[in-house]
Amino acid sequence: MKVTEHLKKHTGKTQFSFEIIPPKKGNNIQDLYDNIDPLMEFNPPFIDVTTSREEHIYIDKGNGLLDRKITRMRPGTVGICAAIKHKYNVDTIPHVLCGGFTKEETEYLLVDCHYLGIENVMALRGDAMSHQRYFEASNGGHQYATQLVDQIKNLNNGKYLHDVIEANHKANFCIGVAGYPEKHLESPSLQTDLKRLKEKVDAGADYVVTQMFFDNQKYFEFVDAAKEIGINVPILPGIKPLAVQKHLQLLPQVFKIDLPEPLIIEVEKCKTNKEVRQVGVEWAIEQSKELMAAGVPVLHYYSMGKSTNIKAIAKAVF
Repeated sequence: MKVTEHLKKHTGKTQFSFEIIPPKKGNNIQDLYDNIDPLMEFNPPFIDVTTSREEHIYIDKGNGLLDRKITRMRPGTVGICAAIKHKYNVDTIPHVLCGGFTKEETEYLLVDCHYLGIENVMALRGDAMSHQRYFEASNGGHQYATQLVDQIKNLNNGKYLHDVIEANHKANFCIGVAGYPEKHLESPSLQTDLKRLKEKVDAGADYVVTQMFFDNQKYFEFVDAAKEIGINVPILPGIKPLAVQKHLQLLPQVFKIDLPEPLIIEVEKCKTNKEVRQVGVEWAIEQSKELMAAGVPVLHYYSMGKSTNIKAIAKAVF
C-alpha cells in the first residue's frame, strides 16, 4: 500500500513509523531483525530503509603506498526491503539516491522494486563523499533530487531512459522527498530551500519527510511556510532522540540545526551517555506528544539501527 493510502486510511490518527540502517557487509540480517522486532508492537504502516553510496577505502600495497578503492559497505537496500516486507508483512520504503548511481543504475533499482511489489520510494540527492567539499553527481547520474523525482515519475508513465517499453503493468510509485525545517545546509536561505522543495513536489513528489529537529515550533512554521507557497502534500515530522554527549557538537555541525537551550542545559548536566540517552528520550516524548496533539499524520523516528530508545518513546506516546 502507498504511504498516501495509509495516511487516508487512518485520517485523524497519528501513526508510528521509523527508519533503519542496513547492517554492514558481513553482519547477519538477524541483527537487523533484533532491532525491528521490539518496534512492531506499535504497528508501523511502513519502514524506511536507508541506502549507502560508495565509499573510499585505502589498501596497503606493502611498498609504503596506499591504493584507493571504491566499495559499498552495506548490502543492497532493495533486498533488505524485500526481506523485511516478507517477514513482517509491512510496507517498506527504500531510499533512492542521486549520489553514487547512474541514471541506468537507478532505473534497474526501480524496476527491481516494482517487480518485488514495493510501491514506495524516497528520492534523495544524498551527501557529498568525505573527500568532496560539495556534492558532485556521479558520471551519468543526477545532480538534484528533482531530476530523480522526474525519472521516477517518467517510469510511472511507462517512459524508460532509452526507449518506451510496452507493459501491461506500469510502475506506480508513491514518491517521498526530504524537507528541511531549518533549511538544507547548502541552501542560502530557508525561502530558497522551500522553492527547491516545491520544485520536487511539482515534479511529482507525493509527501515530505523532514530532517530531524528539536524545536517543534520550527516544524510548525515550516509547514505553514510550505503551504503559503503552494506545497499541499503531507509533511511528516522526522524525530531523532539525542543519545550521546557529542551530539551537542556533532548534530549542529553536520546538519546545521539548532538545539534548544533547555535541552542543551539538561545534556550538559549529564555525567554519562546513559544519562544523556534518558534526557534524549524524555525530550522526544514531549516533542511527540505536542506533535500528536497538533494532529500530525505520522511520527517518523530515526532509529540509526538501535531500537531501545525509540521503543521507550513509542511506549509513552502510542
